[in-house]
Amino acid sequence: ALLHVTARSLARLPAEGPARLVRFREMREQRGWTFATGAGAEAPRVLLRAEGDALETIEPDAKTRDDRLPDATPPMRWHRCLAPAPAVALLHGEGLAFLGALERIEATCQGGLPAACVAVVMQEGDVSGDRMLGVAEVARLLRGAAWAIAAQDGAEPEGLAAAAGLGGIAALAAARVMVESLDFDGDGRLSAAELAQDRMTFPSAAGAAAGRPVALEALGEGIELLRALLERVAN
Repeated sequence: ALLHVTARSLARLPAEGPARLVRFREMREQRGWTFATGAGAEAPRVLLRAEGDALETIEPDAKTRDDRLPDATPPMRWHRCLAPAPAVALLHGEGLAFLGALERIEATCQGGLPAACVAVVMQEGDVSGDRMLGVAEVARLLRGAAWAIAAQDGAEPEGLAAAAGLGGIAALAAARVMVESLDFDGDGRLSAAELAQDRMTFPSAAGAAAGRPVALEALGEGIELLRALLERVAN
């Protein structure tokens, strides 16, 4: 099995059987252990501590009271591996990279300024280093999200592979839609300015006093007519 621990999550990925992903909502010290409580209705708990050259973990029974932990449950010992096996990296690499990226995005965007939030999304998604987001880079983030959802739901290796495969197809389609819908200069990539368009600050409230309101439902018909006209012109 593989154990991956970030600042606020733990992923246990066995070669066979269901995965377990716990994202920590709260952490505290208790009797020499780090006591982490996960998010969600079940509020799963994990105890962690460094012991020599190993990391020890306890995943207690749900019925055990917090104040009785750690109990007599023997801890699991984990040792650092220098590099994962190729098959493991292929199956879990993008998902585990996404977990760290998600935590950095959450840390910046929750309660932060919109400009900083856009900047960290660009930084985490920009693989090529050109300060832009292409379709492949957006799809990579979406594939990582699909893996994380499957792992959190306790998927087995086959389920995680299916999430990466089928999720990858959906992620590519969604990434193309996202890029095309925000790519205002038509270069096939998203810049920070395009990603932040109309989202950094509220637009000016100045409209025009002349005229009278039309039914918003009617605009939908107009948009369809405009789209049909443009498609005919393009063809």
